[in-house]
Order: sequence, then structure tokens, then C-alpha cells
Amino acid sequence: MSSVPIVSIIRRETFSSAHRLHSPFLSDEENKKVYGKCNNPNGHGHNYVVLVTVKGPVDPQTGMVM
Repeated sequence: MSSVPIVSIIRRETFSSAHRLHSPFLSDEENKKVYGKCNNPNGHGHNYVVLVTVKGPVDPQTGMVM
């Protein structure tokens, strides 16, 4: 059995993203009907959270996991 500890490093980040759904083949009215709030000329946004986990043994020479 190894005496090297196993550790987990967890990083949480948040970010925002915006988009607009619009077809040049449809009228403004048709685009609004088909895509709703996603057709807003100023864009439509979402907020996201991402968690990243790195797990592994601690290198005895460097003290690092990666």
C-alpha cells in the first residue's frame, strides 16, 4: 500500500453567454413567433456554472497533483 496521499482539487467557475436565434428567410414577425424571446435583437442570455475536479496522487518530489 502506498503512503502517497490522494487529493482532489475542485474549481467552480461561473460565466454568462448570450445568443440570438434569427432566420433571414423569415419576416420579423415570423422570427418572433418561431424563436420567441431568443429572437430579441439585443440577444438572450444564460448563466452557467461549471465544476472541474482533478484527483490523483501527490507527487512526492513536486507536491503537485498534475
